[in-house]
Amino acid sequence: MYQYTDFDKAFVQHRADQYRDQLTRNQAGQLGDDEFRPLRLQNGWYIQRYAPMLRVAVPYGELSSAQVRVLAKIARDYDQPTPELFREAQETQDKLGTIPLKNGHHIGSKLTAGYAHFTTRQNVQYNWIPLDKSADVMDLLASVHMHGIQTSGNCIRNITSDELAGIAVDEIADPRPFGEILRQWSTLHPEFAFLPRKFKIAITGAAEDRAAVAWHDVGLHLVRNAAGELGFKVLVGGGMGRTPVIGTVIREFLPWQQIMNYLEAVVRVYNRWGRRDNMYKARIKILVKAEGQRYIDEVEAEFKQIVEVDGGPHTITQAELDRVTACFVPPTLAPVAGNADEKINAMLQAEAGQDGEFSRWLRQNVAAHQNPALRAVTLSFKRLGQAPGDATADQLEIAADLADRFSAGEMRVTHDQNLLLPWVAADQLPELWRAAKAAGLAKPNIHLLTDMIACPGGDFCSLANARSIPVAEAITERYQDLDELDDLGPIDLHISGCINSCGHHHSGHIGILGVDKDGKEWYQVTLGGSDGSALSGAAMPGKVVGPSFSAAEVPDVIEAVLGAYRKLRTGKENFIDTLKRVGIDPFKLAANGARHPARPVSEPATV
Repeated sequence: MYQYTDFDKAFVQHRADQYRDQLTRNQAGQLGDDEFRPLRLQNGWYIQRYAPMLRVAVPYGELSSAQVRVLAKIARDYDQPTPELFREAQETQDKLGTIPLKNGHHIGSKLTAGYAHFTTRQNVQYNWIPLDKSADVMDLLASVHMHGIQTSGNCIRNITSDELAGIAVDEIADPRPFGEILRQWSTLHPEFAFLPRKFKIAITGAAEDRAAVAWHDVGLHLVRNAAGELGFKVLVGGGMGRTPVIGTVIREFLPWQQIMNYLEAVVRVYNRWGRRDNMYKARIKILVKAEGQRYIDEVEAEFKQIVEVDGGPHTITQAELDRVTACFVPPTLAPVAGNADEKINAMLQAEAGQDGEFSRWLRQNVAAHQNPALRAVTLSFKRLGQAPGDATADQLEIAADLADRFSAGEMRVTHDQNLLLPWVAADQLPELWRAAKAAGLAKPNIHLLTDMIACPGGDFCSLANARSIPVAEAITERYQDLDELDDLGPIDLHISGCINSCGHHHSGHIGILGVDKDGKEWYQVTLGGSDGSALSGAAMPGKVVGPSFSAAEVPDVIEAVLGAYRKLRTGKENFIDTLKRVGIDPFKLAANGARHPARPVSEPATV
């Protein structure tokens, strides 16, 4: 992991001290709310539906066990609303009604506190921290080199990456050193502090794109040219929201030394021409889509000016890359002797043969590693009764303990809202499995239907049109049989509570989007989306299957779509492959056939 220098530590603590002063003045009436608002947002503090929401930056998803323990402390001691506020919020949510289940039960909003929430952009959020406690939380974060800088506002946001960065067997080069250099370059960059709109960068160094780079404002893919030289394929103008767009490749190969100079040009041109008169058309994807080659030509001209006239002030030297790379060396582990790999594999096969649960966990939650003596293990936080991405304070403490025991004190936040242990010795997998199982973190559902992505939705977010959590719970409740999940195979189910797409519904094999109709919650279903991974194929948005569905209908719609898949697939064919082969029409017919017969399509159903 990157080791903070004395400058880094002083910078983060100084920022926390500044924030405490700003908060103190605001609470004393010396700094108005309108003046305080941009200051708190610059530190990751939003005001949501019921209470403040804090977003904590986790650059390229890496966390130490010490950091996770502080996140647990914040969840336990600070993510706690007053009883009056919590009761009022729950009463408001209760008015929205419940979703009936096949077993006769009903699912509605069950607001919870004392949680941290993993986001699809590898950050961590809290929903209930009182604003008068926010400076104390900032000090706690600073004590372990964390903060909320660049998690809000029209700036370059947290830079994300592949959760297998530095350990993936298909890796061309480790993207983390470049992610860290870009983080330092972009932090409080004076020219890019007030862009037309927020700006998101993703970077990957593997042959397979596990970072969804094509869906970002800028996507960076490390590649080697014919001469074996390292550089970047650069994509610009991707994004979700109300206008889903796949990024355009504007450079097939850019020498790695020039990446900051080139990004400077990319963002300068956007800053110059991006729409500021309409926030819905302000993202760079709109500019790239509208201007096409003209935008690319202006970037190249700006890049030439920066390099040839200005002298390339942001050129990365080999010495600087080496300095940062030195922070990302693998931890020191016991050497593997002789034919130990064969013995370990034989041991794992024997254990798996004796225990079907362990065998299933090995298949779903354990990934190969560059070091054949190691594995990467995903802890599943997806369970019935807990919102996707949520982690209790106790679970975070347990995860930190597991990281210390089995993963050199390190873990990663995944895009699918789980935690990954990147340095697990293969011969310790049985022991880790037993410990994770006892903690409820070993459910073998990674990349299966119930390993769904969901934003907090209308239960917490003031922007949401509909709730995500009760819909996720209803679907999860229906698919608890692990044999059935296994039979269905890998399926990306993504749920967003509004068009802002924090749940990445556009890229889901099955996407669910909350929409508002006359003040009632409705849901649009899409099929065939892809994030760009090897399983899903080239990145693309899903297609809408028809008019919106009521919350009560959504679980039946998902069941109907999966029923159609079972009938149409050949052999072990995956859901997304079947959909591509036969087209969307049979699935669309199945989905619309699941509407409750008593309700015409044009009429809302009582939820």
